[in-house]
Amino acid sequence: MEFLIVCIAIALRLWGLEEKPPHFDEGVNGWFADQMHAWGCYRYDPTNYHGPFYFYLVYLFQTLFGRALWVLRMPAVIASILSVIGMFRFSEFFGRRPATIAAIAMAVSPACVFYGRYSIHESWLVLFNMLFIWALLGIWRYGTTKYLYTAFIGFAGMLITKETWIISLASVLLTFCVLFFWQKIIPSQPMIPWARRQWTIKDFIGGVTIVVLAVIIFYSGFFHNFPGIPKFFEAFFDWFKTGFGEVSGHEKKAEQLGFFNYYWLDLIARYEWPALLGLLACFPLIGRASSQRRFLAIYAGGVICAYSIIPYKTPWLIISLLWPFFLLFGGGIEDLLKYFQRSTISFSFRKIFLLGFLSLPILVSLFICVRLNFFHATDEKEPYVYVQTYPEIRIFTDPPLALARKDSRNYNLRGMILLESYYPIPWILGDFLHVGYYHKPNQWPKVVDADFIATLNSEAPEVEKRMHEPYYKRNFRLRSGMKDCVAYFRAAPFHQFFGKPPEFHPTPQTSPPIQ
Repeated sequence: MEFLIVCIAIALRLWGLEEKPPHFDEGVNGWFADQMHAWGCYRYDPTNYHGPFYFYLVYLFQTLFGRALWVLRMPAVIASILSVIGMFRFSEFFGRRPATIAAIAMAVSPACVFYGRYSIHESWLVLFNMLFIWALLGIWRYGTTKYLYTAFIGFAGMLITKETWIISLASVLLTFCVLFFWQKIIPSQPMIPWARRQWTIKDFIGGVTIVVLAVIIFYSGFFHNFPGIPKFFEAFFDWFKTGFGEVSGHEKKAEQLGFFNYYWLDLIARYEWPALLGLLACFPLIGRASSQRRFLAIYAGGVICAYSIIPYKTPWLIISLLWPFFLLFGGGIEDLLKYFQRSTISFSFRKIFLLGFLSLPILVSLFICVRLNFFHATDEKEPYVYVQTYPEIRIFTDPPLALARKDSRNYNLRGMILLESYYPIPWILGDFLHVGYYHKPNQWPKVVDADFIATLNSEAPEVEKRMHEPYYKRNFRLRSGMKDCVAYFRAAPFHQFFGKPPEFHPTPQTSPPIQ
């Protein structure tokens, strides 16, 4: 059963991995990995709001396997698959059946698959977060050194991946406080006591050393960029400003209800039915329930509240919220099964009811997952599809790439990108040696002289005034939130690609004087 679930998770995350064009953030991440060849390391910048770990992974994969879209995405895919495998390990604390159900839910989750196929940091943050919580539960129940070191490794992984680790840590600390006081009101049943400590102070110091070394090594660029270490602490001031300062453009005010924003609840209700049922399964745990299940429910509720209060919201953050609710969903199914076993209801009715209650949300989740990932992956009407690059970008990028694949000397073709916002183009065309990027018209050269050019449609008249040769002209859209663009391809190198006369010819006024 476990093998089948993992195979489903792998298939959903790998099938057609290169069909969707790279997202804006994927282009940025790939570009940073490319720059590491010149820099010799990743130069950490706190205003990027991401730790260095993922950039090194992308750099490693691109060095080993080359620059391709599947290579760019593979580190995130691996983390997403490992997270599904990791769900089975929670059987130590919640039982085999709840953990298996949770793994199924995560394997087919629209968000976990959709963003597991994105080259972004979140999948690794989720994996390290799961590892950290699993280890804390192990310290609580068994108290062994294995869980202590695993907790430190999970925590170190979060520190070097993304600054939002602080939300998880704060939620854990608050969860223990809330659980302590709630036990006084309604004691847990069964009450799981803290195990006798089997680790020493030396072990604890060793764990702290792992965390400190991870921060120093990665934020210093493996000792090539020591100014990156103090920037680790500066990042939280920038992150706080972005999260609450309403200057990023990613604030979600339409879903506001007082200080609480129900943006995440809306996404869960629309896409993630197992997680929604897991959220509802938290309420019975207010009464007498296992202390560790209570802990998980309080933690899950605390994280979703924290992310709801912060105005800054991008939909891929949801995968950090979902995974505890999958376990709670599995636990709720287990409770229903035990209830029906004690009841006088006929066995046939119990079987039909439970199969329906379990299979319906899973099948709905699978249907939405397939529909979203393989048929509407670039449809901006889908809330998960956020500032996504349109497939039409290939209208601009395919011609130069085709010429370069045909003859590697064409990587010397000159390009001009006359756009204020142009990612993921720098990564897609990263192998071309002579591509200039110009943010604003006042930076443009007086004569636009390049083999391929991209600009906004609204800027096309000004660009065409500066051209002195015939060009093929094609309209395209880069991504949502941007005006339509136009691509120009110089007639001389691209006639073999288009095979017909160019559409644009310069007027006599713009032609160079005859010598």
